[in-house]
Amino acid sequence: MKSDRNGLLIGAVLAMSGFWSCNTSSGNDKVMPTMALVVPEGYELVWADEFSVDGKPNSEYWNYEEGFVRNEEAQWYSPDNVFIEEGLLIFEAQRERYSNPNYNPLSENWRFRREFIDYTSASIKTNGKFTFQYGILEVRARVDVRKGSWPAIWTLGEDRRWPLCGEIDVMEFYRVNDEPSILANAAWSVDQSWQPKWDSEVLPLQHFLEGNPSWAEEFHVWRMEWTEDHIRLYLDDELLNEIAVADTEHPEDGFHPFRQPHYILLNLAIGANGGDPSATEFPLRYEVDYVRVFQKEQ
Repeated sequence: MKSDRNGLLIGAVLAMSGFWSCNTSSGNDKVMPTMALVVPEGYELVWADEFSVDGKPNSEYWNYEEGFVRNEEAQWYSPDNVFIEEGLLIFEAQRERYSNPNYNPLSENWRFRREFIDYTSASIKTNGKFTFQYGILEVRARVDVRKGSWPAIWTLGEDRRWPLCGEIDVMEFYRVNDEPSILANAAWSVDQSWQPKWDSEVLPLQHFLEGNPSWAEEFHVWRMEWTEDHIRLYLDDELLNEIAVADTEHPEDGFHPFRQPHYILLNLAIGANGGDPSATEFPLRYEVDYVRVFQKEQ
């Protein structure tokens, strides 16, 4: 039987995601209906953000990443570049120039060696506020497929540093050999180095455009089904990748990065794997309709 907390949560989500509610985007004139809540059989809704209140992301759910963070990406992450508007969480990347407040020309660290900030964007995560172990993560979003764009939906394990902690990329969009692609990945470690072992599936964007020429203008549902035995990653019900959790055991101590709680990250990176953004018209936008987590009924 569902707890009172889950009943209240489902009621709130239903109120915000009925069949007749709609989202709009200033970047697209099409009306995008919000998906009504459908709870998978045998599961219950345990956490959700429907982004129903305009303003900033809910501080009870999300933390911000700030500055130059990873992968020598082009953007400086700032809380100013993410906001909620008309039922959508919007990441808005801008081309703008600022001095790097951490600049040090003598540093060997790329984060300090850059004199200027040429692009800004945003990244938010639930670490310290919400984690889950096993269940279904469902995210409805629209990605910007122009050159330079690198949006993602992913999770990291709460224990141990990367890549020992384990990473699940429910969605990444970037360029592989300069071809726009959708990726579904997991990464972990087989030793104590910083080098990850990857299980990746890469599908060219053209694969989706052939079936739907308007694919890039529409919202899509990314879903992770995670159990003690497997991780399955779907896009609009198409299975993209399946990872056997047993294969991810650390050989030295038997630690399983995907048998521990994970937290959620949403971000829009610029450059690096996303490609050269210099000729792209900004802003770039990554729009998220909702994030929902379901777990097996107790």
